[in-house]
Amino acid sequence: MLFFPNCKINLGLYVTGKRPDGFHDLQTVFYPISIKDIIEIVPSDTFQFMTSGLSVEIPPEGNLCVKAYWLVKKDFPGLPPVKMWLHKHIPMGAGLGGGSADGAFTLKLLNEKFDLHLTTNQLLGYASELGSDCPFFVFNTPCHATGRGEILEPIHLDLSAFSLVLVHPEVHITTAWAFSQINPQAQQRNLKEIITHPIELWKDELKNDFEEPVLRRYPQLTIIKEKLYEAGAVYVSMTGSGSSFYGIFRSKVQGIAALLKDYNLTIL
Repeated sequence: MLFFPNCKINLGLYVTGKRPDGFHDLQTVFYPISIKDIIEIVPSDTFQFMTSGLSVEIPPEGNLCVKAYWLVKKDFPGLPPVKMWLHKHIPMGAGLGGGSADGAFTLKLLNEKFDLHLTTNQLLGYASELGSDCPFFVFNTPCHATGRGEILEPIHLDLSAFSLVLVHPEVHITTAWAFSQINPQAQQRNLKEIITHPIELWKDELKNDFEEPVLRRYPQLTIIKEKLYEAGAVYVSMTGSGSSFYGIFRSKVQGIAALLKDYNLTIL
């Protein structure tokens, strides 16, 4: 059985506090986009995990797909051994949540393939144990997120009439480093309200707290934002803790490949 985990972008991202458990409180809007990995799971005599595509630089036991399997296996001892194959297409350390998506989709795949009859709430519980972004991919629909990202409220937001250009500069940002650069501040503005405003206003209203420290550390990335606006984007932002940037365009994008010829880009 094959599943195709997609990634996400963040529309606004505010770090609002440090929690006693060591995590941070935040406010963001998760929006799913169609860049996808591939996961296949088939029964096997022994548990096996293989990868292809982009290089995965963590050991198998640290991969969220593997962690998802053993998390479920703990509560369902009869879950058979499987051969799990992960083909990576979503860039890692790019703020796109690809690893989180892989973990959450593994939970959903195991549930469907082996008729575990897990409810949405149970899937959300497992996903929360895997990571802060993982619960979003259980819903996989636009959501306003608070807490450490696991408190989710699905919202109506449709950007399908726009073109989206995603630029990945192949700079790997670790989540731990990114959070170490942030001085959390209470956020008075509500993202649920901001995203109802015309997109042309988002440039002044919708911010990502991680963007400033990432650009300070990697000033060469500033050109990506400048070139996306030069190409006609109505809104440009870094997603997650970086390093990918996206631009939202009202019309079909032309000439963007020449402007950003030194970077990997995807037009959606």
